[in-house]
Amino acid sequence: MEIEFLGLSLVDWIGYSASALLLISMMMKNIIRLRIINSLGCILFVIMGLMINNYPIVITNGAIILINMYYLFIKKK
Repeated sequence: MEIEFLGLSLVDWIGYSASALLLISMMMKNIIRLRIINSLGCILFVIMGLMINNYPIVITNGAIILINMYYLFIKKK
């Protein structure tokens, strides 16, 4: 059973939300905020990729999350 709201499936909502977060993150001047918001968008893309069995999306966004976590928690300024 496919969940729909306003004519869009749950997968579509997750994908559009992920895209919006990534776009918003690119407007941030503060690098910490950029990495946090970017990571949230990437998490949504990983969820979407798993839902549609698209592993290149999962791998790429998973790697971006790891890179962001590295710079947020390990390599602090």
